[in-house]
Amino acid sequence: MNIKIKITVLITYVAMILVNSLANILPINNINTGDVSDYYGNLFAPAAITFAIWGLIYVLLAAFTLYQFFNIRIDPNKLNKIGIIFSVSSIANLLWIFAWHYLLIQLTLPLMLIMLISLILIAKELKNTELEGKEKLLVKAPFSVYYGWITVATIANVTALLVGINWNGFGLSEALWTVIILIVGAIIGSVTTLYSKDYFYGLVLVWAYVGILIKHNSSEYFAGEYNQVVITIVCSLVVLVISNIYVIIKGARN
Repeated sequence: MNIKIKITVLITYVAMILVNSLANILPINNINTGDVSDYYGNLFAPAAITFAIWGLIYVLLAAFTLYQFFNIRIDPNKLNKIGIIFSVSSIANLLWIFAWHYLLIQLTLPLMLIMLISLILIAKELKNTELEGKEKLLVKAPFSVYYGWITVATIANVTALLVGINWNGFGLSEALWTVIILIVGAIIGSVTTLYSKDYFYGLVLVWAYVGILIKHNSSEYFAGEYNQVVITIVCSLVVLVISNIYVIIKGARN
């Protein structure tokens, strides 16, 4: 892997972590990241505890950022591509934070899509790559977990944008649209998990849907008011869990 690319990966990763840290330490624009989520309140957003996964994501990405400086048993050209794409996603991530905190909701979606597309491309690079031992934990897992969460975050971002522009939903209720979004998200998550044979990705979708379920059953939020949404979440979780179990069992047999 090219040393210039390695250093670029390190710099953009550190910049991303710094901006994300300052987002809540300062906070940027005197608003916490979670406060902005509440500002665009909707029925798809998960409970606050769910966002703790960002800690895991950043630790895993830090592991990759450090590990890239050692002898990774992956084609250098492939690693160069992954490094460049990851750097692009890191820049998009930190720019998204500024757009989000300054309530530039229409700018957040293009930036989120850049992150999503970047991770799709990285997943494509890794899909047909033989990974063993440390490479599975320090290369595949970081991007799979990140990809899984950004999949959910993109759906949430679209939902927040629609709230921000006061979309009327073609006259359909918010609950019905949430049911549709949940089903689409579960289908995307299950198909991607099965196609990529990637339970790291799939388990993140399970975590996100559990977070949405917690929020809907919480007395502080919806207290089970939207029965059709709760039922859809549970059914989606069943599908997602089955997909992950299938991939794990099939992987163990191989």
